[in-house]
Amino acid sequence: MSEYVPNYIKTPKSLAKIATCTICLAILYYTVFQTIISDWSNDPDFSHGFLIPLISLFLVWQRSDDLEKLKASPNNFGIPIILLGLFFLIIGNLAAEYFTQRLSFIIVLTGIILFLLGWQYLKLLAFPLIYLIFMIPLPSILMLKITFPMQIFAAKVGAFALQLLDIPVLREGNVIHLVDNTLDVERACSGIRSLLSLLALGTVLAYFLNKETWKRALVILSCFPIAIIINAFRVSMTGILAHYYGMKAAEGFFHGFSGVVLYFAGLILVAAVGIILSKVNRAQGSGRRAKGKEELDSDS
Repeated sequence: MSEYVPNYIKTPKSLAKIATCTICLAILYYTVFQTIISDWSNDPDFSHGFLIPLISLFLVWQRSDDLEKLKASPNNFGIPIILLGLFFLIIGNLAAEYFTQRLSFIIVLTGIILFLLGWQYLKLLAFPLIYLIFMIPLPSILMLKITFPMQIFAAKVGAFALQLLDIPVLREGNVIHLVDNTLDVERACSGIRSLLSLLALGTVLAYFLNKETWKRALVILSCFPIAIIINAFRVSMTGILAHYYGMKAAEGFFHGFSGVVLYFAGLILVAAVGIILSKVNRAQGSGRRAKGKEELDSDS
């Protein structure tokens, strides 16, 4: 197997380059990763961030056999990409904008791979690199623009479901008024948490279940309606429980348990979309083969 070991691992000079880049990255992004880990730990909307680097490493490991067979071909075009990433880091520091700083890490890492290893390595590692975007929390301004419409939608669906069951209800924005209780569909109940984590895992499912790009895109896009619908269903069930059994029953064990159950239900639905799409071409191919066989039989 030694002939398949890349040259950059064999030579001390190349190892020194990798070690230098690793140390520089650790120094440059130490504070950045302190803040991002703090966000993962303290903001439940981004707690899935802990899994993203591990999944990305798994995706790299899955390609280990192919990586071993490649020959390193350093490309100087990686230098301007590294400089672009460092520019993003500087601008982000000056503006105290975390998203730009964190995004710069992926850009710099991309440039380093291209500079040290070449295009073939970058092409093979493109998906694990792009996947790291899911570990970066969205900017607060963007989160507000996304979550508020989701809150309103969940409140509308919840109120509509209660009206269908002849439960007296009045909705004001994201607040649902019942006879004896009031439900406030807050940011935590908007479904953004399920949507972000479902997108992260749904992207991996799309990658493994489907080969064609358009099918993968459809699976990823399906995460949006699925996450929104299951969250609206959860709000509706909470309203029903609050009306018949009180807020303690609605906000107690059921509230947390239903979130977990419905999230896994959403994940199953995304996987089902991927499986169904993966069989589309197979069914068409089988149909064409059967038709061709019938034509041959008729000719004979």
